[in-house]
Formats: sequence, structure tokens, C-alpha cells
Amino acid sequence: MQPQHAPASGMVFAVVNQKGGVGKTTTAVNLAASFAAAERSTLLLDLDPQANATSAFGVAAPRHIYDAISGRCVMKDIVHSTELEFLDLIPAGRDLYGAEIELASMLNRERQLERALSDLRQAYEFVFIDCPPSLGLLTLNALCVASHVIIPLQCEYYALEGLAGLLETVELVREQLNPELGLEGILLTMVDQRNNLSRQVGAEVRDHFGVDVFKTEIPRNVRLSEAPSHGKPALLYDIHSKGAISYLNLADEILRRYPRKSHSTVSSVFPSGLALEGNIDE
Repeated sequence: MQPQHAPASGMVFAVVNQKGGVGKTTTAVNLAASFAAAERSTLLLDLDPQANATSAFGVAAPRHIYDAISGRCVMKDIVHSTELEFLDLIPAGRDLYGAEIELASMLNRERQLERALSDLRQAYEFVFIDCPPSLGLLTLNALCVASHVIIPLQCEYYALEGLAGLLETVELVREQLNPELGLEGILLTMVDQRNNLSRQVGAEVRDHFGVDVFKTEIPRNVRLSEAPSHGKPALLYDIHSKGAISYLNLADEILRRYPRKSHSTVSSVFPSGLALEGNIDE
């Protein structure tokens, strides 16, 4: 179920896991920021009613994604710029909790996000969608518009619980609704190499899923946890932190699959090798 590694043009990555607290929003925010740091035109779309990806950039917006999905405005009217030149944000708000109910009565209810995003996605090389922690209609909309799925997986005891069901859902969507959908990779998050259980879970996931697991792992990191409270992604809060460097590494790993002639990787934008070998602080 691997996606085709073709040159990027409006590619949409859905960051999905129906379990909460696995680093889903952290991944969406910091991976989008890292792509932007590589000077790749990037849009982050917050589809989670908790709106944590929105607050991670300190954005408070009167209109948000719910207004575009429900037809009250067009998507381009709710795009917000960020501190990163190559990154824009489509915010979410708590009204989005009502979207599941409203979508249920719509024709083509699983394609309302695709409709709303259709005129905008080609303005960006990459679009990241932070999905809600459920497999409801909002997540289904994200899977119908996405070409790639990234699954953050916490390195703890119950890590594999629900993963089989999520992968089955992705496969069903691919077969019945979106033949372009593929698994970009499973991302091990909150990794603590000092913890035996964390190492065991990581080894089990890699043994079972093989090349579908990203080489890059995301460690537990204080700076990564602190950054949202300052309205910044980790690389703007503390670029030398383990968390920031890990997401820069992940962006580099993915971007090597989608090269272009110039600035195709994170390491090409940071010639000092910061993304790969930087001085790492806790």
C-alpha cells in the first residue's frame, strides 16, 4: 500500500490515529514546519475540533475550516500566514464538533473537504491535515482527499491496539473511495531508549511492519512539549532540541522520496548538517 514516489504537486498527507495522546498534532505541526524550513510550499490544515494545531501557532481566527466545509466561505479566505515564509495554516475551532452531525445529512458527505480544498491545494507542494482522534466523518473526509497517510504510533504498551483497524480503514478507503491513497509510513513517537518497554515496542513494530516504519524516531523531549505554549513549532522555539532535530530528520527522510532540482531536502537548506548532526540539547 505504499504511495508512488512521484514529484510533489499538491500532495496531501493525512496525519491519522484514532487514539489520542500519540503525538499526532505534534507530528502534523512540526513536520509541516520542517517542510517549510526546506523551502517547500506547505499548507497545514487543522481538522481536529480541539484546534491544537491552530493554537500551536498562536492563531485565533473568527472563521475556520468548518465554515469552508459547510459552504459559508471559500477556503482561500481562511488561510493564515505563519512565522515561516513557506508555511500557511487553515485553522480549526470548537464549532467543528458540530461538523460530524452536519456532514451526516449532506450528499457526498465524505467528499466535502475535497470539494472545499480543490481550488487551493495546487497552490502548495504539500498539504498536511491534522485529523481528529477518531475514525468519524471528518477523518473519512481527510482520507478521501489525501494521497498519503502518516500514522504516529506511541512506543508504549498499548501501541498496537487499534492499529490493525486503522490500517483496514485506510485500505477500505483506498479500495472504495480513493485509489490514490497510500501509507507513507508509521512513525514511532515518544521513544525513550532508556526504557526497556519502549525499545521492545519499537523493535516489535519494526519487525512486523518492516519498511512501512520510518527510520526516524521521535523521542520524548521537554522542548517539544513546551513549544506549543509559546505559539511556535519546535524548530522556532529551540532548533537545537532533540525534538526539533528529529522532525527535521523526518522531513529530510520523506523529501528524499520527492526530490526537485533545488532545495530538495532539509540538509540542503541547512548546509552545516544541523538537521542530521546538530548539537542536541534536552
